[in-house]
Amino acid sequence: MFYLAKKKYTTSKLLCIFLVILGFSLNTKSFSSTYRKRIDNSLIANDKSFITKAIEKSGPAVVTIDTQRLIKSNAISKNSQILLDPYFERFFGLRIPYESQERIEQGQGSGVIIDNGIVLTNAHVVNQSEKLIVGLKDGRKFSGKVLGQDTLTDLAVIQLKGKGPWPKASLGNSDEIKVGDWAIAVGNPYGLENTVTLGIISNLNRNVSQLGIYDKKIDLIQTDAAINPGNSGGPLLNSRGEVIGINTLIRSGPGAGLSFAIPINKVKTIVNELLINGKVIHPMIGISLINETSLDTNNLKVKVGYVVPKSPAAKSGILVNDIILKVEKEYIYKSSDVVDAISKNGINKFANILIERNNKLINVNVKPIDIRDLAKNK
Repeated sequence: MFYLAKKKYTTSKLLCIFLVILGFSLNTKSFSSTYRKRIDNSLIANDKSFITKAIEKSGPAVVTIDTQRLIKSNAISKNSQILLDPYFERFFGLRIPYESQERIEQGQGSGVIIDNGIVLTNAHVVNQSEKLIVGLKDGRKFSGKVLGQDTLTDLAVIQLKGKGPWPKASLGNSDEIKVGDWAIAVGNPYGLENTVTLGIISNLNRNVSQLGIYDKKIDLIQTDAAINPGNSGGPLLNSRGEVIGINTLIRSGPGAGLSFAIPINKVKTIVNELLINGKVIHPMIGISLINETSLDTNNLKVKVGYVVPKSPAAKSGILVNDIILKVEKEYIYKSSDVVDAISKNGINKFANILIERNNKLINVNVKPIDIRDLAKNK
């Protein structure tokens, strides 16, 4: 009796399972359309890395910049019968006849669109160029016009000639980035368009004079994301696809593998000045600075290493080895603090500087001038 009941129960259970399976098999299309699409979409979304998402956000705004510049050089006249010996000129006053030769030099760099047809790039990419062709990721090409450039910060602004719509990159906040954050470099190294490399932020506020590079006025972001020739002017992105810097410098030789970018917050300030004035004013007082650590207190001191003759600093009485403690209301902890305070003060306005000399505190008033005028005073 128990056996029959058990058998009957087992048969009923198997029948239910069969009906359930049959129901699913009869409703295969319903399952596919309702659930499979959701599963596929979920898998696709989960397969996208943050790098892919970042590139999808700002990658279309990265451009290739092809440049042409006319180079003039002197060549010895083919008709000249004079031997190529410098002693002829020195002793006989003979001048070797020259012919002027011209050639077209082509170059390439990267850039990024930040507004309606406004492209950011490096000044050295477009410097002295007579023709600019800007290529977009979607294959379109446009002529470009340089609206302004600043060699000290290595930034330039280009206006695209033509009608949009234009893709536009999202600008981030370089004050928020930290050492160890992801860094994504995008550009066109060696003409290879839309190349993406990944690394981290290696250092912030890097003073590249430590590497023997003295022609950059601002502190830079250091990254180990690979940046090669042709990447110059392209964006450095964070993990959210926001532009946090403009790639500008590659270290070759000793220290090779180090790459640098201009912080985007500084870029915004420079771009505004270039768009309004076509140039950037760089207030200077005419000193070089040395960061020196005191062995007694282990505190960092900012010392004057050189004073430019006839400069505002020289006229105000600042001397080599003076220690700068304060500029206006800003206390000085590192040399970049002095540069920032002088820039903030502007030109044609006196800045009060507190210095220490031979254990004595001295106040001096200095009127900064533009760096171009500083060069004229030499």
